[in-house]
This record gives sequence, C-alpha cells and structure tokens, in this order.
Amino acid sequence: MLTSSGPRPGPSPDRPSQGTPPFDPIQRERARPTGRAEEQPMSANSPIRRDVGPFALMLTGLGSIIGSGWLFGAWRAAGLAGPGAVWAWVLGAAIITAIALTYAELGAMFPESGGMVRYSHYSHGSLVGFIGAWANWIAIVSVIPVEAEASVQYMASWPWQWAQDLYVHMPDGRGELTLPGLSIAAALVIVYFLLNFWSVKLFARSNSAITLFKLVVPAATGLALIASGFHGGNFSVGVNGEAHAIDFAAVLTAVATAGIVFSYNGFQSPVNLAGEARNPGKSIPFAVLGSIALATVVYVILQVAYLGAVPPELLAKAGWNGIDFRSPFAELAIIVNLHWLAMLLYADAFISPSGTGITYTATTARMIYGMERNGTLPKILGTLHPKWGVPRAAMWFNLAVSYLFLFFFRGWGTLAAVISVATIISYMTGPVSAMTLRRTAPDLHRPLRLSGLPVISALAFIFATELLYWARWPLTGQIILLVVVALPVYFYYQAKGGWHDFGRQLRGAWWLVCYLPTLALVSWAGSPMFHGHGYIPYGWDLLVVAAIGLVFYLWGVKSGWRTPSVEAAELEARAHPRDPLVPPDEETAERITGH
Repeated sequence: MLTSSGPRPGPSPDRPSQGTPPFDPIQRERARPTGRAEEQPMSANSPIRRDVGPFALMLTGLGSIIGSGWLFGAWRAAGLAGPGAVWAWVLGAAIITAIALTYAELGAMFPESGGMVRYSHYSHGSLVGFIGAWANWIAIVSVIPVEAEASVQYMASWPWQWAQDLYVHMPDGRGELTLPGLSIAAALVIVYFLLNFWSVKLFARSNSAITLFKLVVPAATGLALIASGFHGGNFSVGVNGEAHAIDFAAVLTAVATAGIVFSYNGFQSPVNLAGEARNPGKSIPFAVLGSIALATVVYVILQVAYLGAVPPELLAKAGWNGIDFRSPFAELAIIVNLHWLAMLLYADAFISPSGTGITYTATTARMIYGMERNGTLPKILGTLHPKWGVPRAAMWFNLAVSYLFLFFFRGWGTLAAVISVATIISYMTGPVSAMTLRRTAPDLHRPLRLSGLPVISALAFIFATELLYWARWPLTGQIILLVVVALPVYFYYQAKGGWHDFGRQLRGAWWLVCYLPTLALVSWAGSPMFHGHGYIPYGWDLLVVAAIGLVFYLWGVKSGWRTPSVEAAELEARAHPRDPLVPPDEETAERITGH
C-alpha cells in the first residue's frame, strides 16, 4: 500500500541542474522586491523553519487525537450505541485511516505549513480550495475553545462548591459553563496562545512532554478500571436498558457525532506542520499513520474499561443513555474507590485538553497562513515574524475566533458535534485531490506513492459521504449553511481581482456545489434511523448514499484541471529538483505562468 519513491531524481534533459537552469521564473519572482518575506515559496529560502523531527511530529498528531475526546468520548459513544461503541471506535479508525492515507501522499508531496487548506486549491482551483479550506479551518479552530471547556467541565466535579458552580445542567438536559467557568476557559486559551507565540521549537518541546504524559494516563486509566472490578454483564445491556443487540445505525451515528471523528481529526496536525518538518517525505506518513494506530489502541481500551466499570445498578435505571456524568472517568474512579486515579484524572483534565489546544493553536495559524497564500484572505494574515518565523497575525485572528466559539457554544457535547460534521465536509476534498493530481500532475515527485490509490481514494470519499449522512438530519443541513455563509468572502476577493478566470474556477467546483445540497436532501428524505422523513427505507438509504458518493467522487476527479499553482510547481521542480516542493502563493503562480 505504501511505497516510497526515494529522493527526488537529479538533473535530467528536461529537468535542468539546480545551479544553471536556462529559465527560472521562480527565482525571478524570488528576486521581485515585494517586501513580504513569506512570498518566498521555497522552504530553503523561507523564514519558516524545519525544526520538527519525525517522532516529535508524530506526537503532534497523537497529542491532537488524545485530547478531550478521551475524557468524554467513551461516555457519549456508549450513550448512543451501548456496547456497540467499541465497534464505533474501530470503524472510525478504519475510515479515518483511509482518508488520512490520501493526505499522507499529498503532505509528503507538498510539505508546507497549512497544507490541508492548499491541496484542493492545487487540484481544482480557488473556489473548491476556499470551500474545503473554510470547512477545515472552522472545524479545527473551534477545537481550541472546546479543549478549554473540557478542562473546566472536569473541574466542576471537584468537591468544592466554587468548582461545582463552574458548570450547570440546563432544563433541556444540556450542560454549559457558567460565567466563572467561561473566564477560566478563556484564560486557558491565552495559555495555548502564548506557548505558540515565539517559536515552533518551544511548541514542539512543550507538546512532546505533554503528549507522553497524556498517553500514559489514559492507558493506565483503562487498565486500572478493568482490574478494579469488571462487570461483563454490562455488555448485554442496551442503550435504553433493554437486552443488548447491536444497533448498527446507532453505531454509525456514534462514529459521526459522539466525538469519535472529532478525536481522530488530530491526524491533520502533522500534515499542517509539514512546513516545519525535517525529511517530510518520510516523517509525515510515519507521523500520520503512527498517531492513528497508537490512539486507536488507547481508545478501544478506554471504551472497554468504561463499559465494564459502570456499576450494574446504574444501568438498571435507564440503560447507557440514562447515565449522566460531568466527568465520566473521574466519577467512575471514585465509585470503584480508586481515589488516586480520580486525582490523577483531575490533573490530566487540564493536561490532555491543553496539549490538544496548544497543538491546534499552532496548526490553525498555519492554516490561515495557507489560506492567505490561496489569495482568499487579507495579506497581513500571511505575514511571518522576522525573527521567530511564526504567523503571529494569523494567531491573533484565531484567538478572536476562538473566543466567539467559546461564548456561543458553552458545552463540550454541543460543540463537539458541530466540529465533527464540519470536519467531515473538509475530508471530502483530500481523496479527490490526491487522485486528480495523479492525472493533472503525473510527473511531480511523490516521496510517498500509494499503490491502489484509485481504490483507496474512492473508498475514502464514500466513507466520508456516509459519515456526513450518519450525522443525522437536521445537523447535516445546518452544517452546510455554516460552510456556505463564508462564500461572500470568496466573492469579495474575486470581485477585487476583476473576476479573473472565475468561469474556470466555477467549472472546477460544480461537483462540490451540487454535492452538498444533494447530501442534505438525501438526509432529509432518509430513514428515521438517521432522523430523516422515511422516504428512503433503512438499509437502502446507506446504498443510495454510497452510490451518490461514488458518482460525485468520479465527477470531482474529472473536474480537476492544471491550475497555475501546479504549473508553477512543475517549473520549480525542474529548476530546483532537490528542494522540498512548495508551490508559490496564488498571485505569484499567476505571474509565473501568465494566467
């Protein structure tokens, strides 16, 4: 499945030597006095530093995956799927691995900061690039406040009244932070910000130490709960207390909305930090796949431990759906008299989410940096600090957005569901872009070349389509509105540029423009198992969604075209065959290629 094509080949008749290229438009653009250091497209001459090794890069992925998801995910998944939640984690890992493989090839091919928001721009142009980038950024930037919320929500289980007053249950059954709780969460967001403010080395060192700790604590929690008294009979209790039979639809919904996709979303961090990675061709696949594999083992252990540790008398009242914990694992530890574990969990409730919040503060800044290079955000957001080489303007922007999410979504569960579905939409473009670039840029060097990519990418897109459907109506329609609401920003920059080549951009985007409302319509008409109106029976709805996914995948691959970014990248590859391949920003690419 994974093949490495080795280092980029040296000079050839059609690939001049690095020292004497007969025509080097990239070098000409480098010499242009723009006054913007970040416009230097190649990492060899860029102020962004490649200081992160493969192990540290993997820990950024693992640190992102094992965040607040492990503190609450097992509880929410059990509430939706009962003992079937174990299979939900396994299925979620399989789906995310298929999607991540396509991004691993793209990340190794284009090792740049904020790469997740750039690839669809290369394959399909600015409109698809903007939609995919916006969905991806909105999903990731909202994780920063949700991790802070998770820490404070766990604090609310402390035995002091002031701590318990940080979080309240509302009459409709939801829970949210009070004003003091929000204030503490806001302070935590500032801490995440400051640990990224100076350099990527400071971030990498702090993240590595935190991740090693937060990997040990969840594993120890699962094993300790299993050893303390395992109730095997719990696995025969259903969601509402009935005799258990695996509800496949409930398992699928748990994958999409219980925080499982939300948790695995962290595989993106190594891809978005590829611009700071040493030897990205090898370290990115290692980091992406290694972080998913290790996290899956931890999450399955935790889910089994949670299911087996809940006292049977609690289940007898209302089943898994009736269990309401503020701090699931900490409260379980107290119930089974593991007070030392409860204290450890209360400490880790700060460390695990904070590690993820720190990592996502780093990656979202790189995403804004990448979106500016796509030509759809103000130029100031693409500036880098001249000494530390970090995108501070982007960090300030993300800080403001994080506070908006923090004050409008005051509970972990509410925001986790929104993030999960927005993330799914952003996943649509990766498989399509990877396959499209095989057709439109076949000669570009790929340090990682997936054998069987046509099958892997098609399955990944179909899986992502199913995930979006499993999220249930009306959330599937609401989240599409969240994506569409940003389109005026794109149209503003198109108008500012005189609608240059807009027709070509639109032709490359019709498949995605049609795809989103089609999925919303099918979700509305689908089976009641996924909160649809029942026009499509359960079982048939899954087949219909898979068929729609395949049709739109094929349409999407066919819609790709040789964008100016790809043409500029090919010129750069010929002129500088041994440099990491980082295409220039949109404005520079158009100047180089003449269109």
